[in-house]
Amino acid sequence: MSTEPQFSRVFDLLPSYVALYNKPDVLASKVNGEWKKYSGAEVIEIVNKVSLGLLRKGVRKDDKIAIISNNRPEWNFIEMGIQQLGAVSVPMYPTITVEDYRYIFTDASVKLIFVSSVELLNKAKEATSSLQGIEGIYTFDKVPDALHWSEIVKSGEHEDIAQLDSFKAAVSPDDLLTLIYTSGTTGQPKGVMLTHDNIVSNVKGIVEARYFDLSSDDRALSFLPLCHIYERTDIYVYMRYGASIYYAESMDTIADNLKEVKPSMFATVPRLLEKVYDKIVAKGFELTGVKKQLFFWALNLGLKYDPTGDMGWWYNTQLKIARKLIFSKWQEALGGKIKLIASGSAALQPRLSRVFWAAGIPISEGYGLTETSPVISACKVIPPDFKVGCVGTILPGVEVKICEDGEICVKGPNVMKGYYNKPEATAEAIDEGGWFHTGDIGEFVEGKFLKITDRKKEIFKTSGGKYVAPQLVENKLKESILIEQAIVVGEGQKFPSALLIPEFNALKEWCSKNGIEYSSPSEIIKNEQVKAKIDEEVKKLMTHIAHYEQVKKFELLPKPFTIDGGELTPTLKLKRKIIHARYKDLIEKMYV
Repeated sequence: MSTEPQFSRVFDLLPSYVALYNKPDVLASKVNGEWKKYSGAEVIEIVNKVSLGLLRKGVRKDDKIAIISNNRPEWNFIEMGIQQLGAVSVPMYPTITVEDYRYIFTDASVKLIFVSSVELLNKAKEATSSLQGIEGIYTFDKVPDALHWSEIVKSGEHEDIAQLDSFKAAVSPDDLLTLIYTSGTTGQPKGVMLTHDNIVSNVKGIVEARYFDLSSDDRALSFLPLCHIYERTDIYVYMRYGASIYYAESMDTIADNLKEVKPSMFATVPRLLEKVYDKIVAKGFELTGVKKQLFFWALNLGLKYDPTGDMGWWYNTQLKIARKLIFSKWQEALGGKIKLIASGSAALQPRLSRVFWAAGIPISEGYGLTETSPVISACKVIPPDFKVGCVGTILPGVEVKICEDGEICVKGPNVMKGYYNKPEATAEAIDEGGWFHTGDIGEFVEGKFLKITDRKKEIFKTSGGKYVAPQLVENKLKESILIEQAIVVGEGQKFPSALLIPEFNALKEWCSKNGIEYSSPSEIIKNEQVKAKIDEEVKKLMTHIAHYEQVKKFELLPKPFTIDGGELTPTLKLKRKIIHARYKDLIEKMYV
């Protein structure tokens, strides 16, 4: 009987699993139109050279090294090389501001910086122009007159690899692995201190509970930012299973990359699944005759599906036909081999869970935070053990309790050490009993399925004294194929209202069917017939919402909330205070 390889620190994945499988494509990315693949032996060799090269640069245990890059194998080479020395990676979003970079470099006392491109090099240079202690900025792309990351590798080529043994041996599971600065919706970012044990416990819990069911024959496509702990922990899970990791070229090429790679799994956020669904529905509207009737018959069938229950002979027979005629094309669009899609970072609309499962595409919705490494709970897919609308069962080894005010509190090996340089914030987040306060409101359904109802700080009170959980209402509004985004407002007002962004492709199709001239988004939202149609949709969706939570008025906006526009965090959460301030006049207009 084989014994489980040793795995107590994250870099133990390399000798224990990456070397064990030694696949020809442990990591892969597109270079000049071709997939460049790295075998297990190559990955380990490069990582060791990075560690040795960093040693020559004077990097030692607990030194902080920043990585600002798109997803690519070089990210992993540098990050694993840092780990083996007991140094600490400080991954950062490419999309944040120069001011944020300057703050994080200073707060973390960063020593070296690795960036992917000339644009990020320029941002890093601007951010560090007035700082002391930065010893070098290296690029992954070839940039004239810039230090290239390969120089680190070359400087480690002739070093004795045996000297790494003492450095690796000095790293304990409780040592700091990474500092991840949470973007937050307000205020300065906080550095979340995660240890090797935090993340290893998460990986082991995921494997033990079989939330993922992968093997060394599988491939995963990665496109969510590696600087976020959600995608990063998933990458370690893939390595643990021996699955190959292919990095999408960009967010714009995901559809093409899915068809090329044919992955068994990928992780995503609900916003992207909503976009996929909206595109599918928009194409359905373009069909005519019998094809269009079949499409919407299958879609409506899927929206009623319960993955964990027997739907009966007649429904199952229809679903079998729908999968063959319609849903098989959905599977093909995702590469044809999908075993599982992991969804996290925000609430997934129940209708999306139902319809993707009906299409033979299992979705495992999970829940967690950066501070919990990140997984607290997830939906099991083999066999299905979850409840639609919930975020699954609690990870082994993790404890969850619901406080009197409904807040979800967590204790376990996955909970962070604290916030870097912020003892007061740490004491506020983790109480004397060791419970981390998530700031989320939730409940247990049927005694074991966790359900998130809202963010504690996002709940607002109407002038009638009723508390409104905006996320629930927003997700309900987005069930309309004509509504892409929504933010519910109404603090201190008589009733909730909403700012809505239409799904303009679907709206254009609706206008065409109804003989309404469509010129531009900014013009069409002024059309009275369009307003009446959206009003009809809102009223229909509000029928099953408590009366005091129902949206009574709305205003339409001509363009979506975006990261670049400052309305969304890098993890696509609404920056409510910024949106409230930006649209203050429009919001007040709804209460005149």
